[in-house]
Amino acid sequence: MHSTVRLARLSSPVPVSRLQILAQSVALSSTAPRRHASNVSEPRTSPSTRYLKPTYDLSAPSQSSATTSTIALGEEYILPVYARPPFVLSHGSGSWVWDVDGRKFLDFSAGIAVNALGHADAGVSQVLQHQSSTLLHTSNVYYNQWAPKLAELLVTLTETDGGLGYAAGSTSPSSSNAKHGAKVFFSNSGTEANEGALKIARKVGKDRWAATTGEKADDPSCPKTRIVCFENSFHGRSMGALSVTSTEKYQAPFRPLIPGVSVGKLNDMECLDSLVGDDTCAVIVEPIQGEGGATAATEEWLRALRKRCDQTGSVLIYDEIQCGLYRTGTLWAHSALPVDCHPDIITMAKPLANGYPIGAVLLRDIIASTMTAGTHGTTFGGSPMACAVGHHVLSRLSDRAFVAHIEKISAYMSSRLELLPKWFPTMLQPHVRGRGFIRGLGFNDVSHPGKVVQLARERGVFLLTAGKDAVRLVPSLNVEKEEVDVALDVLEGCLSSLRG
Repeated sequence: MHSTVRLARLSSPVPVSRLQILAQSVALSSTAPRRHASNVSEPRTSPSTRYLKPTYDLSAPSQSSATTSTIALGEEYILPVYARPPFVLSHGSGSWVWDVDGRKFLDFSAGIAVNALGHADAGVSQVLQHQSSTLLHTSNVYYNQWAPKLAELLVTLTETDGGLGYAAGSTSPSSSNAKHGAKVFFSNSGTEANEGALKIARKVGKDRWAATTGEKADDPSCPKTRIVCFENSFHGRSMGALSVTSTEKYQAPFRPLIPGVSVGKLNDMECLDSLVGDDTCAVIVEPIQGEGGATAATEEWLRALRKRCDQTGSVLIYDEIQCGLYRTGTLWAHSALPVDCHPDIITMAKPLANGYPIGAVLLRDIIASTMTAGTHGTTFGGSPMACAVGHHVLSRLSDRAFVAHIEKISAYMSSRLELLPKWFPTMLQPHVRGRGFIRGLGFNDVSHPGKVVQLARERGVFLLTAGKDAVRLVPSLNVEKEEVDVALDVLEGCLSSLRG
C-alpha cells in the first residue's frame, strides 16, 4: 500500500573504496527523496478518517510462539528496566520495520532520533562490513585513520554551516573571547559526551579561578565548581549526567546525586543573574529539549544566557545530542543564530553513526587548552569502526541536496501538524513545539500522550512521548512525503478516536 525506497544490498564481501561507498550512498540519498518535490497537495479541511480503527491487535492473546518465546527469554535474562510493547522486531528498510509475525510499522521514532538514514541503509552496511574486515578496534593508545578525519569533518562543517562561535559561511570564530579552531573528543554515547563536557568545564572553572586568585587550580577550597541545568532537561543516566537531568522520576531512586547543581527554568530571563554566578563553572542546556517535551529555547534567552556566562567566566554547554546534526534542518540547532547565542562546547551522539554507538564533544580551542594527556580518556571511543561509519553518515547528511530534502519535507510535515490544534482545540495546546524533524504536540490532558502512542502503534506507526504532556515525532531524516502523509493520517485518526 505504501511505497518505499528500495535500498541496494551488498552483493559480495569484496572490499570497496570509501569514495565508491560514499558516491553510491549519496546517489541513493540525494535522488530518491526528491521525487516528491514537485507534488502539490490539495488543501486539507478536516482530519483523515482512514485510520479510525486499529490495524493490528497487539494484545497478549494475539502473540505468536516466536513472539512469546522471545519475550519470555528476555524477561528471564534481561534486567527489567524497559517497558516494551508486546512484539519483536526482526528487520527494517528505510523508515519501515517489521516484526517476527510480519506486521509492518512506519517508524517515526527512528530509534529515538538515531536512525538519520533509516534502517538497513546500504551505504552504512557497506562501511560496517568493509571496516570490520579491515580494523575494528585499537584503543586510543594508537592513532587510527578515521578518528582525525571525522573530527576534521565536524570542525569544518561547523565553520561553514555555523555554530560554536562561527557564523554560517565564516572560517573563524566571531566572538571576542574565542581563539581560532576547535577540538573533538570521541566517546561511546551521548551520556558519556555530557560527562566529558562537564568534567572539562569543571577543570576550566578551576583554571580560571586560579588565574584570578593566584592560588593553585587543584586547591580544594576553589569555589568555582557549581553546575547549572534546567527544568525538564535530559542529559543521561550516569551519575553526573543524571545529576543535571532535573526530572524527579529519574533522580529520586538514586539520590544523593553529585552536589552543587542549581536548576533554572528554560526561557526565564529573570532567574539568570541569581542562577549563574561567580561560583558557576558550567551551564548545560538543550537548545531544543527532547525527552522534556520538544520545547525550544528562545534566541533572546540564549543570548542572555551566553552574556551571563561571559560575565561570570562560566562554560556554556549545548547538549545537541537529540536536536543536532541536521535534525532541525541545520547542522546544529543553534547554527542559524547570531554568534552571541553560541556555546563553548557542543555534545552530540544519536544520529552521528546511524545507530552504531558513538558520541562526541566539540569544543572551542580556548576551552580545549585546559586538557592535556591523561586528563580524560576512553577505551572504545573514537574507534576505527565508529569513526568510519560516522564519517560516512555525516558526509551524506551534510550533502546540500540532502539538506534541501530535510528542509522541504520537514516544512510539509509542519504544515500538516499546524492544522491539528485547529481541528482538536480542546485536546491540543495551540502551538506545535520544536522545528524541522524534532516536533512535539502538547496535550491539555497529560493522560493523552501515552494513549496516542499506543493507538498509533495499533495502526502501524511508532511515535514517542516527550515529558509529561507531549507526543514527539522524530522520523529518519530521509523520510519521504508520502510517509509523512501516512504518519499524519494515523495521528489524525488516533486523535479522532480518542476524542470520540
